[in-house]
Amino acid sequence: MELLSNLALGFDAALTLTNLFYCLAGVFLGTAIGVLPGLGPVATIAMLLPATFALPPITSLIMLSGIYYGAQYGGSTTAILVNLPGESSSVVTAIDGYQMARQGHAGKALATAALGSFFAGTVATFLLAMFAPPLAALALKFGPAEYFSLVVLGLVASVVLAHGSLLRAIGMIVLGLLLGIVGTDVNSGAPRYTFELPQLSDGINFVIVAMGMFGIGEIIRNLEHEETRTVALKKVTGLMPTREDLKRIVAPVLRGTAIGSMLGILPGGGAMLASFAAYAVEKKVSRNAANFGKGAIEGVAAPEAANNAGAQTSFIPMLTLGIPSNPVMALMIGAMIIQGIQPGPAVMTEQPALFWGIIASMWIGNFFLVVLNLPMIGLWVRMIMVPYRLLYPMILIFCAIGVFSLNNSDFDIHLMVLFGLFGYVCAKFDMEAAPMLLGFILGPMMEEYLRRALLLSRSDPMVFVERPISAVMLAMALAALTAVLLPALRRKREEAFVE
Repeated sequence: MELLSNLALGFDAALTLTNLFYCLAGVFLGTAIGVLPGLGPVATIAMLLPATFALPPITSLIMLSGIYYGAQYGGSTTAILVNLPGESSSVVTAIDGYQMARQGHAGKALATAALGSFFAGTVATFLLAMFAPPLAALALKFGPAEYFSLVVLGLVASVVLAHGSLLRAIGMIVLGLLLGIVGTDVNSGAPRYTFELPQLSDGINFVIVAMGMFGIGEIIRNLEHEETRTVALKKVTGLMPTREDLKRIVAPVLRGTAIGSMLGILPGGGAMLASFAAYAVEKKVSRNAANFGKGAIEGVAAPEAANNAGAQTSFIPMLTLGIPSNPVMALMIGAMIIQGIQPGPAVMTEQPALFWGIIASMWIGNFFLVVLNLPMIGLWVRMIMVPYRLLYPMILIFCAIGVFSLNNSDFDIHLMVLFGLFGYVCAKFDMEAAPMLLGFILGPMMEEYLRRALLLSRSDPMVFVERPISAVMLAMALAALTAVLLPALRRKREEAFVE
């Protein structure tokens, strides 16, 4: 009964004309950037962070959420039609989706992706509504020691699930932690790592790092790849799967939804890991396994359901614990901080309309996405034809204006360009930017909880192992790090990511 009253509060907040408009704008923009290769939700949300200053907190978060899960829908369109995934989570969809399109079943593949995504998104949002309150209630019992251990566990999990070398992932985490403490120490008032530059006395703004690493850095990378600029236009017909097709996709959609819902909660997991895992499972259990890679409709249904379920459930640790599970959730936390909201379990009790309004808006957004995706496929296909040489100057200008508006300082623009160049170098050396961003967001939080815990325990470090919940989380972090460092498991991890 309490769940129904909470959802009623959420729909009351989400169904205002302003919030409906920004929800529609968010999912439309999300679908568009998912369709356009070379853009992504991380870069787009990073660019739009300054624009949220003028919006109420709930409206801005509804719009940014819509961009994220809308991009998961849109990424499948280019993957199916032109074998060019708009999103990394749609890479698996391209394997069978493009083969279906070549066989004249593009409409069927697109409808399968849309219907599977809608079902998975709806179920995952229901799970978010069910499990978020008890998790938030548990988190309210956490003290500084438990929060410190939780942050450590989140950072270790992001290292374990990061692509490429473990050593590089750890290095990026450490770099993010160091960048996060640049500025003036709030306790002593002493400047730290400012290099006597007064512009750094307040620290490095999160928006600058995000825009540089994921905006400017992505532009430089995309200019190297000609395939992101010119693609072929295809005519799409037959948007309705047959009854036989619907029977074949029911089980894959259910399995994909379950896998995505579980993996979306994990730090470093989310939509991409979920789609790969769902495809691998489906290939093993399907009776039609021999047809995978040749146009199997199950190979479209399972990963599309998984990536959308993963996208929705990744909001659970962000909303309840204030811990981001992926770079987009780190940006969402940044947006909450910009709006003066302290992320964590107190959000549900102190701002229930905001908490439940975001959840209710996901159901509304999923409905909007089905309405947008199927009837407007012609528009999305034409958007693919936009030359990248016309897109990237506009993106650069938008990034520069957004960063300059923070402090009216050209120093911030120069800093953004430096982070952009660094992001490009990281990509060339196969170093993921996501762990650095998580370290940058979680670093100040980890330092604050460490200081509080030591202050309350009179500088006794045993407080972290004497408190049961804290000890369990530290043990889990140590076990995960130890396990992945074992030679056999390390080889398996590398093989899985290569596949």
